[in-house]
Amino acid sequence: MGVAALTFKGAVGVGPRKGFGTTAAARNRENAPEAEWAPPSWDEVVRAHSGRVYRLAYRLTGNQHDAEDLTQEVFVRVFRSLSNYTPGTFEGWLHRITTNLFLDMARRRQRIRFEGLADDAAERLQGREPTPAQAYDDRNFDADIQAALDALAPEYRAAVVLCDIEGLSYEEISATLGVKLGTVRSRIHRGRAQLRAALEHRAPQRRGAAEGDRRDDDLVAAVPAAAPATGDASIRTGEPARPEGA
Repeated sequence: MGVAALTFKGAVGVGPRKGFGTTAAARNRENAPEAEWAPPSWDEVVRAHSGRVYRLAYRLTGNQHDAEDLTQEVFVRVFRSLSNYTPGTFEGWLHRITTNLFLDMARRRQRIRFEGLADDAAERLQGREPTPAQAYDDRNFDADIQAALDALAPEYRAAVVLCDIEGLSYEEISATLGVKLGTVRSRIHRGRAQLRAALEHRAPQRRGAAEGDRRDDDLVAAVPAAAPATGDASIRTGEPARPEGA
């Protein structure tokens, strides 16, 4: 069975915040003493986490084909590295792999769009369950928000997506991206400012919106303005950001 087939095999839901799966075997392994800990199988990882990895990949790349491509690359890396993984926050490890692979691709090509998958990609996705792409499309973000995310520099986009969509703290983002906390704060502040400017035309006071549109406008306003509880007060109050790396 090919990499693509295994990557998406029956994997639609997302896993728990910590750990690597919800099966009895996974729970027993997770509760075992560290000396007895054994890494999960690749199938367990795929079943538990491919939905969440795909969601992050979609927000970073901005389209289905590139998200599928990036998701496959992530699980190829997981397959090669799983035997060397040590107990910890498995999901944080996957966040780090996904984000770093995205940034590597973006820097190498100096653009966001990657080569699409082959036309027969859908035929290689196994099972009758909805694919991660189909499941995510059902609850897709507003197209304007995704377009605004796509326009951000890759480093800003990664920081904003990890914070405001994935819900990571600044400290977790710092560990995921391998940059200083001040750099994380600066990227999130600047990324949110650019999102706010790009979405200014959606401000409720500038359009006679129906109720459904007002709900969309509330979401638009929340995305660039939201800040985690551990965030820097200067970001929440709109004060100037510190230089990157400060």
